[in-house]
Amino acid sequence: MNNHQRSASGAKTPDVKLVVMGRMGVGKSALVVRYLTRRFIWEYDPTLEFSYKHQTLVDDDVVSMEILDTAGQLYGDNRRQWEGHVRWGDGFLLVYSVTDKQSFHDVGRMKEFLDEAKKPRNVTAVILANKMDLKHERCISTDEGEKLAQELSCGYFEGSALLGDGVISEAIEELCREVRRRKMMENRTRRRSSSQMAKQVFSRVLTKIYNS
Repeated sequence: MNNHQRSASGAKTPDVKLVVMGRMGVGKSALVVRYLTRRFIWEYDPTLEFSYKHQTLVDDDVVSMEILDTAGQLYGDNRRQWEGHVRWGDGFLLVYSVTDKQSFHDVGRMKEFLDEAKKPRNVTAVILANKMDLKHERCISTDEGEKLAQELSCGYFEGSALLGDGVISEAIEELCREVRRRKMMENRTRRRSSSQMAKQVFSRVLTKIYNS
């Protein structure tokens, strides 16, 4: 199943809302387009944001998602806009390029920003190291990426938007899986809390009846 479209007002609320974040030039748009269309496009306008709707199978379930491909830098003049993105999103794909050390360091800053904005809820995030095809330009090792992911409590994947090696789908679908798992746990907690409150109210009513 590979249908996708730009988001439209009035559309059904997606099961999962994903935000793709990363420094300019790491290949965020190329990753998203590769995932949605299985094609690679060389040139993008880094100042434009797009939101896409998509359906796919995750663990044999049809999952509808909305993917926000962000533009610009996290610590620019649009901090309020970034905070809106964070509040909107359920899961976050944090992208860096294995050829760009600054983009690697930015991942830690992004996760810190997410943790602060989402507090007290836990942030569901996956790190994707892009541009694995540029082996001769690589300056961030797998060990460094895995260590960072462990420190930030994130899943970790390495792939290439150019090669389309299947890792992009794995990363996004694992992120969907974690978001759905967290939502199920939150729903169970809310149901238990509601049930306990109902029992307490019923108990108080019975106590008043017996004492009247």
